[in-house]
Amino acid sequence: MPNPYILTGWAWAVVITIWIVTSFTSKRTIRRQSIGSRLAQLCLVLIGALLISGKVPGGALLSWQVIPKSTAAAYVGLMLTLTGIGLALWARFALGKNWSGTVTLKQDHVLVQSGPYRIVRHPIYSGFLLALLGTASLHGTANAFFGVAVIALAFRLKSLTEESFMTEQFGQQYTTYKHAVKALIPFVW
Repeated sequence: MPNPYILTGWAWAVVITIWIVTSFTSKRTIRRQSIGSRLAQLCLVLIGALLISGKVPGGALLSWQVIPKSTAAAYVGLMLTLTGIGLALWARFALGKNWSGTVTLKQDHVLVQSGPYRIVRHPIYSGFLLALLGTASLHGTANAFFGVAVIALAFRLKSLTEESFMTEQFGQQYTTYKHAVKALIPFVW
């Protein structure tokens, strides 16, 4: 039986590689979020990733095993991770050349409302949060789940900047889309 911890690590390595390679295929940027905004988001993501991986000492409370380690829990965590990564990749490829790792407007930017963008406005964040919850479940510690919350905060801040850019660029078209499609969780939020 394959090791779910190793498979999860490989899944993250593959998605990071795809993210880097495809970053070179985007359209020319005409507007970008501020450096301060981007750095704040990156710092939160880094802190969250360190917490999830257990690289930040958190004392007895944060290292508490919330989900007991078991083969079943490990495979459920792996499945959540793979499902979330799949959603994020689907969303990334649906954006095509409009995608960027930072909040940007691209030349001839298009408001994508197809594929996973019919279900939620921020499916990359939804996918990565599900994947991170899966990875946190695999580790099962309080600090791993706290790390997911920290990254969720980073994604929330980034999504607010994105929503501002999209509203300025697309006006009523984006406002209508925003009212019709939830941000992260279908039919809920």
